Amino acid sequence: MFKFSSLLALGAVAAISLAGCQKAQDTATQPTAISNDVKAQVKALGFGTGDLKAVDGGYVVEGDIFLSPELLASKTDYKMLRVGADEQYRTTNLVTGLPRTLTVSLSTRFPAAYVTAIDEAIRRYNAANLQLHFTRITSGTADLPVKYSSNLGPGVLGQSGGFPSGGNPAPGFTLVPSVINSTNTNYIATIMAHEMGHCIGFRHTDYMNRAYSCGGSASNEGASTVGAILIPGTPSAPDPNSWMLACVGNGVNRPFNTNDVTALNYLY
Repeated sequence: MFKFSSLLALGAVAAISLAGCQKAQDTATQPTAISNDVKAQVKALGFGTGDLKAVDGGYVVEGDIFLSPELLASKTDYKMLRVGADEQYRTTNLVTGLPRTLTVSLSTRFPAAYVTAIDEAIRRYNAANLQLHFTRITSGTADLPVKYSSNLGPGVLGQSGGFPSGGNPAPGFTLVPSVINSTNTNYIATIMAHEMGHCIGFRHTDYMNRAYSCGGSASNEGASTVGAILIPGTPSAPDPNSWMLACVGNGVNRPFNTNDVTALNYLY
């Protein structure tokens, strides 16, 4: 299984390894020291610190959620509503000004397979007939730039730009093709659509218990100033195929299922 964040799990065994939105932990690598003040700020926002990582310009929690210094310093406003165990969750802030078209750009450093994949990710969203539309551009500044990196740390597939703020989406995300190590269009599109979901305000479907898709011990990702609010109409039972599950198997394709479409249409 791949974690949508980092994507190689701690101590993967044999042919099964965890990978995710963002990064993986290499026990042979000495982690960057994080001060107690920063840990306290992260906890005040409602996130756990068990997988807290220092990255360029801030910190990463939940494997693929970037926390900037500005967000860490923000006023705590704990908002959470839970019904059941494994439903679709959203942040308090969403993209506003609907109907609206968000532009997406792809770094020219990506292999050709990524061009096909981003077009497929965009097609999936647009096929849902939302008030939020996506279009890819090849010049100018995009709302959601997809950036290329050769290394974000051991086992890291990519990194989300965070969640919406001020009515605008998070500023795109970064992917590491050498770690994704695939030319499978639907698999790459699934990763891209997942990160796009974070950018427009979706949290992990198994937010209350990451063990559902990632295995291991039960782990609640925590609410925060960004919120963790159940989307009405989504199931209170586990949803094994949602595109926003925290972990995904290598090569797995997760187009939007019926519950995902319900969640997308409720928000947008």
